[in-house]
This record gives sequence, C-alpha cells and structure tokens, in this order.
Amino acid sequence: MTARYLGVDGGGSKTAFALIDDAGRVLARATAPTSYYFSAAAGADSATRFDGVERVLAQGINDICAQAGIVTEDVDRAFFGLPGYGEASADIAALDAVPAKVLGHDRYGCDNDMVCGWAGSLAGEDGINVISGTGSMTYGERRGTGHRVGGWGELFGDEGSAYWVAAHGLNAFSRMSDGRAPRGPLYDLLKQRLGITSDLDAVSLVIDTWGGARGSIAALATTVCAAATAGDAAADRILVDAAGELAALIDTTATLVGFTAAETVPVSYSGGMFSDPGFLQRFRVALDASPTAFDLRRPLLDPAVGAALYAAKQSGHPLSADAVQQLAASATDSEKVTSP
Repeated sequence: MTARYLGVDGGGSKTAFALIDDAGRVLARATAPTSYYFSAAAGADSATRFDGVERVLAQGINDICAQAGIVTEDVDRAFFGLPGYGEASADIAALDAVPAKVLGHDRYGCDNDMVCGWAGSLAGEDGINVISGTGSMTYGERRGTGHRVGGWGELFGDEGSAYWVAAHGLNAFSRMSDGRAPRGPLYDLLKQRLGITSDLDAVSLVIDTWGGARGSIAALATTVCAAATAGDAAADRILVDAAGELAALIDTTATLVGFTAAETVPVSYSGGMFSDPGFLQRFRVALDASPTAFDLRRPLLDPAVGAALYAAKQSGHPLSADAVQQLAASATDSEKVTSP
C-alpha cells in the first residue's frame, strides 16, 4: 500500500506544501500566504494569531488534497516547519496543536522551518544548511546532534538575509539621495522599483503604506542584486558583507555540532537570495576564505519536499536511497533553491 507524506515549509513571505509517496513521486504542490504568526497585527491576542496559522494551513492542505484526490486521513505522516517556532517557548504547545485541527489526526510533527531547508538541501544527511530568504539562519546536524545559529529576527538579527540586504540597500539609497554618498545605479533602480518621484516618498511608502511588512521590504533585495550586477559599488559591498555574515553562521554551526578540523563539512543552501548567481558566487568566495574545509553542494531538494522527507523519517519508514534519487531527479533548480 502506498504511503503518503506531507511536508509544509513555512516562511516569512509564503508557505509551501508538498505531498510525496514512498516511491519518491511528488503527488501535489501548493502555496499559501505566510505562516509567520509573529507578523499578525500589533496587539492581536494569541488566539487570533494561531487562528491565522490554522487558516493558512487549511488553505494549503485543502488544495493538496484536492489535487491528489485524497482526504486528510490518507496522509500517513506530516511535518510542519513553522517560522518563529521555538522563539517563544510559551507558544510551542499551542503551535503544536494547530495542525490537528486541519488534519483531523495526530500523525505529524512540528519544528522550525530551518529543519525543512536542511532536510531538503542535504536529503537529511549530516551537514549544514544555511537559509537566506526573508530571514537567515543555519541548521546543522552531525551524528544526531543538531544546532541552530542565527534567526534572531529583522530588528536585531537575520544578518545576510533578503530583509537585511534590502534594509542596507534602502540606507544606501537614502545616503545617495541626500549627498552623503555618490549616486550609483542603485539610486535609480530603487527609485524605479518603488515607483516614487520624490525620494522622501520612500519613507511613507515603506513605513506607512507597506506598514513595514517584512516580505515587501525583503523583496527589494533583488533590486540590490541588480544594482551590483550593474556595477554599483555600494550594492556590491552590501552583498559581500551579507555573504560574509552567512559564512560566519556556518563556521559557528560547524563548531557547535562537533565537526572536527580533520573533517570536510557538507554545506548547502536554501532561500531566495541564492537564486541570484552573483550572490551565490560571493557566498562561495566567503566560504572558501574559512579555515574550515567546506564542501558546498547544490541543494538536492526544495524545503517543502525536504519537510515531507523528514515526515517519512519521523514515521519510522524513511524513504529508500532510490526514492530520494527519484525525488532529486524530478526537482527543478528553482524548486531546490527558492524558499522565503
């Protein structure tokens, strides 16, 4: 009898769902809005924020079931990687309970979405995955020991993330606008992207109209990348610094999970920043500068399929090597890398 495993990769911009079977076939995919419950309206009580997560999960799971022609009871095991999970210990029990309301059973597990990126990029093998999407962090495992580094949020962390890159890009734009820095391609490109005629309109647009939304701001990182490609020195500096921040996260993770100086550490990546070839090359250079020997690998699977793979592992019936290879063979490059 065919076993079905559901993976859910939450993110700051969207939530991705994937249903696979034990033969390594992707049966259905879906996307829904962000499941980052900290992004709920200021002042919203806990119940309201968890209700929002439930609505997002219900939307994606209903879509998955409709595509696959199944009901939720037909899902043998699910894994939910939820952004913000574990960052407020008082909320863990409530978050753990949300999926049962949608699935109607308790055959699932929950953890932070960092696990999805790791499980997908390295197919669950020992090593480290670095995420640079809306936020940033690393997660690594070695012989059953796992550790997270980073992911402290956009206000005082998430170094090297799309949000971090975009915020530094906006700062560079402000300096170019009022003469504290020479104007490069970034100035015109950001002005066009924001659709403003007066430079100071950027303030009201980002803070008032957008309400400081993480996803909207993070999306501007693509413009910073475009400016660097066009030869903007400030944008290039931002991306070099971002790559260095991610390399520092990886170095620390390697130490904390117990990799020794004699070992070569497998490293992979997930998140939208790595879809830019120029940024990926800067990251490779930063990693090569480390005294630790890293083996940088292209991600095998995207985080949503990684979550489904992890669900199979949690069920006690991990997919065979042949099934994992089947998943990898059917994945596109954009699916492997892109995650909010």
